[in-house]
Parts: sequence; structure tokens; C-alpha cells
Amino acid sequence: MKQFIEQLVELSAIDREIDAFEPKISQIKARLEKVEKDKKSVESAINVLNEEIQECELKKRKNELHLQELSDKLEELSKKSANVKTEKEAKAIQLEEEIAKEQINFANEEISRLENLCESKLEEKSSLEERLKEIEEQVQKTQESVNEELAQIEEERRSVFEKKQELVSKIPQKILAFYEKIRRWAGNSAVVPVKKQACMGCFMKINDKTYSKVIQSEEIVTCPHCGRILYLEREEESLSQA
Repeated sequence: MKQFIEQLVELSAIDREIDAFEPKISQIKARLEKVEKDKKSVESAINVLNEEIQECELKKRKNELHLQELSDKLEELSKKSANVKTEKEAKAIQLEEEIAKEQINFANEEISRLENLCESKLEEKSSLEERLKEIEEQVQKTQESVNEELAQIEEERRSVFEKKQELVSKIPQKILAFYEKIRRWAGNSAVVPVKKQACMGCFMKINDKTYSKVIQSEEIVTCPHCGRILYLEREEESLSQA
């Protein structure tokens, strides 16, 4: 029976090793996910800028059209003023001209503001495009690195799985089923050592009778408090025999 207990200890260690692969894989993939997230963020910012630039250009064209209309109107008013017959008509035309000139000044100022705004956004877009190019190169390098690391981990995992299969083939099915039943709820602490007569799974002290059974290793012993499989480490075994 001692042989089977040792095998369960080894199996528990292998299962811990197998489970440790997933966090490693997640950590490696997280590096790629981060740079891809940065890439999407920059792409999104560029798309927003494109929309803002488009809107800015549209407003600028509208103001230019309005400016042309106002210029045409001034020219028309100028022609009318040459043919006025009364002072009232002259004042009305003069008032229209003043309003049109004010509107022209405002349109020119708005066009100038929009030109500056468009230019600023184009510069920002250019800067982001350069940043995107750098990130795309980083994504490619990270992807290559991640693929290499994942391939290496997969090879290591395959080797560990093979080691587990070889070990499992030596353990009686009944004992293996018992171990798996405990592992479903205890996880990687299904098999734990006893130290100073205490279970290292729940850290509760076990009674003398149970401790004696663990020392003898003639049967598989479980903790009376938590139900985990108990074993004695060599160092502890030496102390118990002293």
C-alpha cells in the first residue's frame, strides 16, 4: 500500500504541474492581448479624428459657400445703390451692405478657425498613424514570441501528460477513482503531508490513532477533519521513527 501512497503523492504533484500551465498560458497570451488592445485604441482614435476632420471640412465648405453668396449679394447691392432714387432706398441698401460685410467678416473668421482646427486634427492623426505603425510592428513581434513560447509550453505539457498516463496505468482503478473524487473538491490539495501531527490541508491536528496509521502506511488514510489523503514526508517519517 505504501507504494500506492507514494504514487498518489507523485500523481498529485504532476496534477499541480499540469494545472500550473494554464496561468502561464494566460500570462503569455495577455501580453499579446495588451498590444492588440493598444492597437484597437489607436485605430479607434484615428476613426474619431477622421469623422471630426470630415465634419470640420464640411463646415468649412458651408462657410465658403455662404461667403460666396454674401460676396454676390454685396455686388448686387452695389449695382442697386447706383440706381437708387430716394434716401430711404439708399439707407436700406447701406444697412444691408453693413450686415453683409459683418457676416463676411464672421465667415472669414470661422473659415480661418476651421482651417486651424482641421490642420491641428490632421497633425494629431498623422502622429497617431505613426504610433499605429509602431504598434503593428510590436504586435507582429509579440505574436511571434507568443507562438514560440506557447509551442514550448505545449511540448512541456505533452511530456507531463505522458508522464501522468504512465503513472496512472500503474495505479489500481479503485484507488485512482478515490483520488479523483477527493480532487474534485480539494483540487491540488487532495494529497497533503502531515507535519507535527497536523494535516497540511486543513491545518487541524489529527488524533494519535490516525497519525499511527499514516506512519505505518499500510492503508490510504484520510484526514478525519477535511477528508484529504494524508502521507508522511521522509523528514517527518524519520522524526516519527526516532
